[in-house]
Amino acid sequence: MANKKSYNTLRLILGDQLNASHSWFKQKNSDCLYVVAELLQETHYATHHVQKVCGFFLAMEYFATALEQSGHQVLHLTLDETSTFKDLTALIKHLCKEYAIENFEYQRPDEYRLLEQLRTLKPGKHIQIEEQDTEHFLVPFNELAVRFPKGKPGRMETFYRKMRRDHNILINNGEPEGGLWNYDQENRCKLKPEDVASIPTPLTFAHSTMAILKRLKRHKVRTIGSIGRELIWPVNRQESLKLLNHFCKHCLPYFGKFQDAMTDSSEHQWSLYHSRLSFSLNTKMLHPKQVIDKAIATWQKNQKQITIAQLEGFIRQVLGWREYIRGVYWSNMPEYESMNALKAKRPLPDWFWTGNTSMNCMKQAITQSLEYAYAHHIQRLMITGNFCLLAGIDPDQVDQWYLGIYMDAIQWVELPNTRGMSQYADGGMIASKPYAASGNYVKKMSDYCRRCAYSVNEKDTDNACPLNSLYWLFMEKNRQSLQQNPRTALVYKGWDKRSDSDRSAIMKRGKWCLQHLDKL
Repeated sequence: MANKKSYNTLRLILGDQLNASHSWFKQKNSDCLYVVAELLQETHYATHHVQKVCGFFLAMEYFATALEQSGHQVLHLTLDETSTFKDLTALIKHLCKEYAIENFEYQRPDEYRLLEQLRTLKPGKHIQIEEQDTEHFLVPFNELAVRFPKGKPGRMETFYRKMRRDHNILINNGEPEGGLWNYDQENRCKLKPEDVASIPTPLTFAHSTMAILKRLKRHKVRTIGSIGRELIWPVNRQESLKLLNHFCKHCLPYFGKFQDAMTDSSEHQWSLYHSRLSFSLNTKMLHPKQVIDKAIATWQKNQKQITIAQLEGFIRQVLGWREYIRGVYWSNMPEYESMNALKAKRPLPDWFWTGNTSMNCMKQAITQSLEYAYAHHIQRLMITGNFCLLAGIDPDQVDQWYLGIYMDAIQWVELPNTRGMSQYADGGMIASKPYAASGNYVKKMSDYCRRCAYSVNEKDTDNACPLNSLYWLFMEKNRQSLQQNPRTALVYKGWDKRSDSDRSAIMKRGKWCLQHLDKL
């Protein structure tokens, strides 16, 4: 804790800036005060999962303690100390005055709203303000506007290949390792019963949440989801490294093969072969290059157990997609967060907050999200996201749900994935076509359908899977634009060959489902 009455410099560390390797910390300065603060403004801009709030607050506390133990001057403030301040701006002004600060420094926030807040902050007369980079991402911030032209960011695959070459990752004599840039065709296997039995038990941790839960109750912080007495997520660098090592040893050998698979037969292996490193990455407890290097080193030592297809599928997520999504976000904000190309406006069904639906795929994805603050990318894109797309749910409400419910959700990564990739609300800026699918996709990639109250093989009966009729209703509604898209044009040819009575019955079922979304 601060042990002086005045300091020359105040440095702010946000909850997603827990980078112990940042150049700030290379030298110790007794006249520099680091501030790590819990803030009501960060609990109120969305209704967050209780595990997410606890995870951020615990990680901030661990980071502050580690800084102090390494010899830095640190002021760690909980909600008990900050709740009287209107927002971050008011807190910083107060601290600058209280400690006679001459220089205020901050690392550039990854969220547009926070960057605007700090760039317009006037902490006091004669106080010098300095903005520094977080030293985390592989694409420099000042290059984003050039690499990702506003409104036309280009395709991820092109960007990914350039990143591979720029950073010499999985490149052999100028060509992609293994001969292919992308092994996505090999990453779409469904889990068979014998595969489910081999899924490794997720590595979890145990941190008491009682003190934080009491604080949240005292300050009337509203949350969603559930939590036990202990938090299972990593909240410091050491635990994050353990999770990285666990992934590379136990999950990487099958990650690529099963990265799109889903099953409700693995309640004790709920994360399947996924890394669950996104919280550690997004809070900067881990650096992306560190994660990439560890995965490659593991593959190099175990090429008999880990094929290039398993490794490349993972590298693509970290080196390609993560950096690409960040570029889209910064090049198109703030307009991006209000895009609604399909003019979707229906409210989110109430069961998104409970999981109480007869659609088993939705029930499984939502219940898991509420229980663990986690669902993997296909559950988010092709289950909950696909439903919202087909049903025409207001993208503002979809954004708020995704931003709140997931442990790793920070707006820079959530918004383009949800509003762009999932909901096609950006009109195709990210995705070359809407990621719309009928129940057949769910049947192909999961075993959800076998325990569902609805029949995935039916389209127009009262017992028909709602996704089937909603899919065709969506395609008909957007025919004018999608029929011109080469990736969706063929779909209409098959649809138009159906009899008028078949199409009419499916449309009738779809309209009924739209009128009764809360009852599905």
